[in-house]
Amino acid sequence: MRSPELENSVCLRPCTEEDRPFLLEVYYSVREPEVNLVPWSIEQKRAFVLSQFNAQDSFYRSQYPKTQFQIIELKGASVGRLYTDDRPETVHILDIALLPPFRRRGIGTFLLERILWQAQQQNKAATIFVESYNPAKKLYERLGFKPKECSGSMYELMEWRMEQAESGQ
Repeated sequence: MRSPELENSVCLRPCTEEDRPFLLEVYYSVREPEVNLVPWSIEQKRAFVLSQFNAQDSFYRSQYPKTQFQIIELKGASVGRLYTDDRPETVHILDIALLPPFRRRGIGTFLLERILWQAQQQNKAATIFVESYNPAKKLYERLGFKPKECSGSMYELMEWRMEQAESGQ
């Protein structure tokens, strides 16, 4: 369901090199619950997260060269990131993440619904890898994503297809 308020206040723009500090902040906010479990100093936690951020960024850019790396903006302020890889038969969502104050406000749902609508218009499926313990998994299921493959790792590939969403399969 389209939200007129979000339609007029949420937009995407391409990431630039100047966005790296912000992207690191978003990444840190996602990893913070994990790193808070270890008895490291703040400096050690930041160094670890920076190395993981750089590794992920390098991996995404080398393995998914056609990815759209985008900043999510709300009323002109940067609030998150969205990375999508448009493939011949699928739109693959590599990552969607919002800073904590902007989570659970409908922004992620709004953007995912937009992606699913675009996939439907192109007669494509949409896919996303999700950790089994990620709270966003419930959102993906609510939007009609179904488990497609479990590789035995902590990530599960979920897939959305229009015919599945319509039939409730």
